Amino acid sequence: MTAPTRGTVVPATTAEKALVPLPAQAAGVPWPTREWPRGEPDSRIDRTRLERALERAFSGDAVAKLGETHAVVIVHRGVLVAERYRPGVGPADTLRSWSIAKSILHALLGILVRDGLLDVGAPVDAPEWDEPDDPRRAITVDHLLRMSSGLGYVENYEDEHSDVREMLFGRDRFDMAHFAAARPLAAPPGTVFNYTSGQSLLLARLLGRIVGGGSDGCRTFMRRELFGPIGMTSALPRFDAAGTFIGSSYVFATAQDFARFGLLYLRDGLWEGRRLLPEGWVDYARTPTPTAPLGDYGAHFWLSPGDLGAFSANGFEGQRILLVPGLDLIVVRLGRTPAAEALGLQSWLADVVASFRTA
Repeated sequence: MTAPTRGTVVPATTAEKALVPLPAQAAGVPWPTREWPRGEPDSRIDRTRLERALERAFSGDAVAKLGETHAVVIVHRGVLVAERYRPGVGPADTLRSWSIAKSILHALLGILVRDGLLDVGAPVDAPEWDEPDDPRRAITVDHLLRMSSGLGYVENYEDEHSDVREMLFGRDRFDMAHFAAARPLAAPPGTVFNYTSGQSLLLARLLGRIVGGGSDGCRTFMRRELFGPIGMTSALPRFDAAGTFIGSSYVFATAQDFARFGLLYLRDGLWEGRRLLPEGWVDYARTPTPTAPLGDYGAHFWLSPGDLGAFSANGFEGQRILLVPGLDLIVVRLGRTPAAEALGLQSWLADVVASFRTA
């Protein structure tokens, strides 16, 4: 899909036409701006399978199979049909997003596109690349959103000397975007896929520069344009000492509020009849990045190829906002899943989705 430009409607492409259509809010189902409409799961779904999956996530031996699950919220056809929490965690508790924040950053950039303030096909204005012959000047916003900038950066949380750990926790944590911008090119922009948090920090700094007002100005923008309109009132974004939103990793919110964010994307950027995200922006997020070898990454969202058109906001240690257009389904799962249990978590998510296939 061609990257949306300033305030434009994106023309349909062959890839776009293959996308599973996004469902509209059902007539008579209220938007969850103040509170979620609640109901029992549809009688046609496999309720037994769903209940077993929920019990398995919070059972005594779950940690060995899929890690700790702290919260699960399931929304079907706009109605909250299941909600569970581990002991000591409740609906009002804010939990860490990790890289779900990248997808929230995608929404914030989309608002700038809607208002004609950002062209994602344009080169990124980074002061570290001010020399006319700097090859990094060819990096566009689209390259960063698709993790294809070519910047040399290592995203490995297990290695204490990796770039991501140095940026988030080391001496460079005070100005994370500067650290990311200082990385040299390892490949020409647009030729290699390399998932890194540094690319998101460059986008977050760009967001802040366009919005203005430092961290306070950015917080105000987020509340006014995104969090407030969808009722995501618990959201707490974090900023580094340079005033940049840590859009790679840090938004705290309740599980219900993460589900609200998911519903915004499942409803194609519309909320209560108002278009918050520009037309085509959600499809841009869920169109495969050409450089992603498995076709499983779009623009700051992960993709699950298949007949249901699933895509998701994913975070370190198994944070998920899984969106399934083919079933009008949202599954939010927050917790701590070590890499060794990642397949167990994927199996659990697939089991939850399969229980709704019969409805």
